[in-house]
Amino acid sequence: MLDATLTTQIMTAVDETFDRQTSVLADLVRIPSVRYKEAPAQDMMARLFKEEGLGVDRWQIRIDDIKHLPGYSPKHVDYDDAWNVVGAWRPNSPKGRSLILNGHIDVVPEGPHDMWTAPPFEPRIKDGWMHGRGSGDMKAGLILNHFALIALRRLGWRPAADVYMQSVVEEECTGNGALACLQRGYRADAALIPEPSGGVMTIAQVGVMWFQVKVTGHPVHVYKADAGSNAIESAYRLIQALRGLETEWNARKVDDPHFHDHHHPVNFNVGRIEGGDWASSVPAWCTFDMRVGVLPSQTLAEARREVEDCVRRAAANDPFLGNTPPTVTWEGFQAEPFVLKNHEQVRAVLAASHQSVFGEALQDRTSTGTADNRFFGLYAGIPALVYGPQSDDIHGFDERVNLESVRKITQATALFIAQWCGLERA
Repeated sequence: MLDATLTTQIMTAVDETFDRQTSVLADLVRIPSVRYKEAPAQDMMARLFKEEGLGVDRWQIRIDDIKHLPGYSPKHVDYDDAWNVVGAWRPNSPKGRSLILNGHIDVVPEGPHDMWTAPPFEPRIKDGWMHGRGSGDMKAGLILNHFALIALRRLGWRPAADVYMQSVVEEECTGNGALACLQRGYRADAALIPEPSGGVMTIAQVGVMWFQVKVTGHPVHVYKADAGSNAIESAYRLIQALRGLETEWNARKVDDPHFHDHHHPVNFNVGRIEGGDWASSVPAWCTFDMRVGVLPSQTLAEARREVEDCVRRAAANDPFLGNTPPTVTWEGFQAEPFVLKNHEQVRAVLAASHQSVFGEALQDRTSTGTADNRFFGLYAGIPALVYGPQSDDIHGFDERVNLESVRKITQATALFIAQWCGLERA
């Protein structure tokens, strides 16, 4: 345990650099690091790590290196511009417990700019919140990890154990960036991921799968539309059938110890749809992409079979699709559900740090989304805690992060590093 004097000193050191931390966060938000365009933001992270005296490992992810590993999600796109960055602090004689501080640099597409109150990549502060795409999910977390270490160095301390600061890509679509860190050999006694969580800790999360359904139709001129088969309307009927499956899966929550009290733990979302070529022709094709949640009581293989069976049954009741069935392809997230285990020791340290900052007990939560913590827990036996600041409208318009929450989570993270890793004089 840290004594009261050092605890106060660490929290004060965070306060003394918080204006600079906010400015650096704004600089990172200005870089539109949507997928396939993360490299400039990763350049910034590498520069920050180097300035802090960390060893910098910047490498290009290669599919052949990770496609055989458990947890890999298929993605049939070019990885030529997929870069991870890790900043490593390695003391000469490690004494404490090692730590991974993980965060993702990629952000989701911002959508139409005219639907934002202000341009999405022009950060602005209003009423104590920083607005901008990626401000909450999760550039605030990446930067607070960095400034937690800066606060310790400001006091003349360094962690007494190895610390790996990871800035990864593809958290929002596959998780293959975090998987590539494991393939690269990065291991530690614990991991901390400051995804936006409102100052509570995630103990269980659903699995997430992406798939695409391709529907064919029979095109004819609209004047005899009843002689054709409308692929878009057929796709709509398939979506309705999948909504029925969503209801079935949610009903199973009664047997799940982590989600039985959640009002709607499993969500099916049609995230993208396109089809047809001409307003006066019955459309011959339609594709839609869907994201579905999976309870911990299910396996991904079971869930995939149920989705495919649902589509097959719905198509069989359609006069055209019965003979020309739609196809289901799985690409993107194939993320297993994750329940935190063997975490009592590391949680106790985080809880003590949280108590020192917030003056109240650390609370647990379940999540209907997924995060990269699953890789560490499921495939490397590393207890991985998700614990981060308060954010609103992530993945939506006018995304924002509460700066007071960022300040306090930075303090708690700095205290956690000091207690978990131990300290040595810089």
